[in-house]
Amino acid sequence: MFIGHFALGFAAKPAVPKVSLAALLLAALFADVLWPVLVLAGVETVRIVPGYTAFTPLEFVNYPWSHSLAMLIVWGACLGGAYRGVFGGRRSFIVLALLVVSHWVLDWITHAPDMPVYPGGPRLGLALWNSIPATMVVETLMFAGGLYLYTRSTRATDRIGRWSFVSMAVTLILIYLLDSLSGTLPPSVNAICVVGLAAAAIFTSWAWWTDRHREVRT
Repeated sequence: MFIGHFALGFAAKPAVPKVSLAALLLAALFADVLWPVLVLAGVETVRIVPGYTAFTPLEFVNYPWSHSLAMLIVWGACLGGAYRGVFGGRRSFIVLALLVVSHWVLDWITHAPDMPVYPGGPRLGLALWNSIPATMVVETLMFAGGLYLYTRSTRATDRIGRWSFVSMAVTLILIYLLDSLSGTLPPSVNAICVVGLAAAAIFTSWAWWTDRHREVRT
């Protein structure tokens, strides 16, 4: 998934209103932030295979440390624990940990059977990506729901808070549509990793800036 992960980050805001949207999105995207680092380091492997699924040409050959269910539980506990250690809050620990683990659940729904349960263990997947229309309907509905919950729980304090949020949401939708419908192959695995890391940095920073110009609705 792409905007489906963002959707859960937005949707989690009402549960932990004091936690920055940037932290929520980072937790939901954590697996996809760690994965390109491990691919570039040669620890995990992905191949570009045209037609591998209808939605994406990526064959995820080996990524047990960033995407297995067992490791995401570990990473979730680490991220949630680190946040709690600095800022406090039992609920923030639980929500951030669950967001990290949610990545496996959403990818299990969309991926071909390549999602490892644990390193070296069975690989599962419901292969929603074999249908572009079904994938786009599911993710678009999720994203709309996430945005709705976020806007119901926060309100802009100035124009930056309003238009930064709107522009971020529109940008994510446009990127999703262009990526889904273009049909062009990525130039290389390294390019995928670099673009993925840059996008994560940009959107988490954007989310932090947006959230600072919005307040929790009472």
